[in-house]
Parts: sequence; structure tokens; C-alpha cells
Amino acid sequence: MTPPQARTWSQRGRTPVVRVRGRSRRRISIAALTCYEPGHRSRLIYRPRRDDGQRDGRKSFSWRDYRDLLIAAHQQLHGPIVLVRDNLNVHRAAGLREFAEARDWLTIYYLPTYAPDLNPVEGIWSPLSRGWLSNVAFSTPEHLAQRIRRGLRHIQYRSDLIDGCLAETGLATRPT
Repeated sequence: MTPPQARTWSQRGRTPVVRVRGRSRRRISIAALTCYEPGHRSRLIYRPRRDDGQRDGRKSFSWRDYRDLLIAAHQQLHGPIVLVRDNLNVHRAAGLREFAEARDWLTIYYLPTYAPDLNPVEGIWSPLSRGWLSNVAFSTPEHLAQRIRRGLRHIQYRSDLIDGCLAETGLATRPT
């Protein structure tokens, strides 16, 4: 009886090399909101934005993109929004502040400087990167965007995972 042989796709002693086409300067940014309401299931609302080098020259979200995300969240949630944000400079932009002041359905509070452990959205990126984005060689930026959307869609259906992100921060929702 002979022992079983391990089968690999590379010869012994040679490190396998995977060539991936594409530019390294392409980037995908994601803005996300975790939404909590006592007595209702938690929700995740997100918007990806690809830097294709042709738009307004920005590589990440502008305050207008965040404004559009808030409007979409308000239309989906059908109620007032209390937004807790970090101190990113775009979150404190004058245009976004004016937008919030003009809306009676929107209240914004800011976290202390550099407090990612208090931000529930930060907990979403860990299962995304450990699950749907791990062990994949992305062939194109579209392939990466597809995997991100698929992973976030799965997380959207797992309200227990979204609740866990809030519990991890130590914050709690209180009915008014």
C-alpha cells in the first residue's frame, strides 16, 4: 500500500505566482449606515463609489454623496434620523451642516476624535474582509465591486450581525 500523494498546482520548490491585470490606482469607497430602532430589525444601508478617474476628480465620497445617502435612508426608514458620526472632515463640511440644519428629521451628533471603537459601522468591515473578500485574487475592479456588493447584501439580511456591531461598541438604543 502506497501513501497518498499531495496534489498541488505548482511544482515542489517553486512559489506559485498569480498574475492579476488591472491598475493599482483604482479604488472603491463605501459609505454605510447601520440603522437601529427599538422593536424593529436592524438595517444596513450602503452606497459604493468607484473611482474611475473620470468624474469630478474626487477619489472618495464628497459631502453631496453623504447627503444623497441620508436622503435615501430617510425615504427607506420613513422617520426621523439621529446620526452619530465620526470626525471625518467631509462629515463636518459646511454644506452637509447646512443641509442638516434645514431638515427637521435629521439630528447629527459627533463622536470624540479618533474613536473607531464607538462606531458600529466599523464592525461591518471585519466579517466582510474575513469572509467574502478573503482568499480571492481579483481580476478586475468590477470583480472586486461585485464581491463587495454580494458580501454587504448577505450582511444586510443578518440583523443579528448588525446588532452585534452595536453591542460591540457598548452603546445602546433607548426608546423615547
